[in-house]
Amino acid sequence: MTEFKKFNLTPALLETLTAIGYMTPTPIQEQAIPPALEGKDILGSAQTGTGKTAAFGLPLITKLQTSHRGSALILTPTRELASQVMDVLRKMLGKYNTIQTALLIGGESMGPQFIQLRNRPRLIVGTPGRVFDHLERGTLMLHDAGFLVLDETDRMLDMGFSIQLEKILKFLPKVRQTLLFSATMPSNIMQLSQKYLTNPVRIEVGSTVATAQNIDLSYEHVDSDKKYSRLTEELNQREGTIIVFVKTKRGAERLAFKLARQKFSAEAIHGDLKQSARDRVIEGFRDKKYRILVATDIAARGLDIPHIEHVINFDLPQAPEDYIHRIGRTARAGAQGFAISFISPEDMLKWREIQRMLNPKAAGAPAQHEPREPKPHRGQAGNGAEGDKPKRRRRPFFRRKQGGGEQRASA
Repeated sequence: MTEFKKFNLTPALLETLTAIGYMTPTPIQEQAIPPALEGKDILGSAQTGTGKTAAFGLPLITKLQTSHRGSALILTPTRELASQVMDVLRKMLGKYNTIQTALLIGGESMGPQFIQLRNRPRLIVGTPGRVFDHLERGTLMLHDAGFLVLDETDRMLDMGFSIQLEKILKFLPKVRQTLLFSATMPSNIMQLSQKYLTNPVRIEVGSTVATAQNIDLSYEHVDSDKKYSRLTEELNQREGTIIVFVKTKRGAERLAFKLARQKFSAEAIHGDLKQSARDRVIEGFRDKKYRILVATDIAARGLDIPHIEHVINFDLPQAPEDYIHRIGRTARAGAQGFAISFISPEDMLKWREIQRMLNPKAAGAPAQHEPREPKPHRGQAGNGAEGDKPKRRRRPFFRRKQGGGEQRASA
């Protein structure tokens, strides 16, 4: 029997949760669902992949199912995250759902969104830019939106959505329930919460600047002109699906093209792709039509694909916090994951900033990894077949392994 039964959820929702395999709440769900069901505001933070979608989604759906009036709005920073959140919520609503929904994201035609809005949706998920477009056009009304979720709020502010958020919130009723989730809690997030949340329940699960416990981390110093050859060695030695993170959109395209020419099964995703193309790439990777996804930081947050086994930082991220989000794409739902970062001489300043974030007490010190002989990976050719030639022994590099227990992340 599902442990979600202890929450005051509707019978229909409990039945759906059992059908889709939600059995044990994660820590953030344990802490967030009860006060959210009581109508309290929440200021929550947790590591990526801990089940935040269900933490706000289950109370939201319960409120919609137990009342014939009112609507809910969920704002996310990216189209991918908005689409993923909507997919999860639609599964929770179940096949006999009568609650209309609308997904309002940029990069897609307005026409289908107008149709969704004419159906008077009670559950709206979107990005700030497109939601505000509809509000200005008068095609979206939020006067009865008594439930607001701000997801990945720090990312929304980083992307410059603060002005649009302020404008959108003016369209919502002053008396409402607001749930704000953020991976980090800088001063601007705290100021936003003080302005728009009422006596929020503060929830923090684990450190927001720590890596997941079940990710085997490593790094290697490598000259820029040798990165590609080292990358192909890693791809051949590792099994399973892989995300390779790069700095720029052009760099993602060039690297994916170069890998494909060498018979690696690879595709690129970045912000310049049209939404239909981005959806196609993500779905292809989710369905394992190719093994390697070359991505900019557009894929660092919100991308929840459980079978990702490896993350390779070909380029280090511009912001230290994005290191946590990048490697959080692996080790989903309690699985084991692996991550390696290539550090070129020009990246040393960025690497030190990442280390300061991970270990503030050792500020100014280099990486805290202990020297250890790397674990061998079974050979695998770029096209997915077993390698037919012996692999040369990899030279040692520093490795830190973080052992730990398992935790099921539902959404």
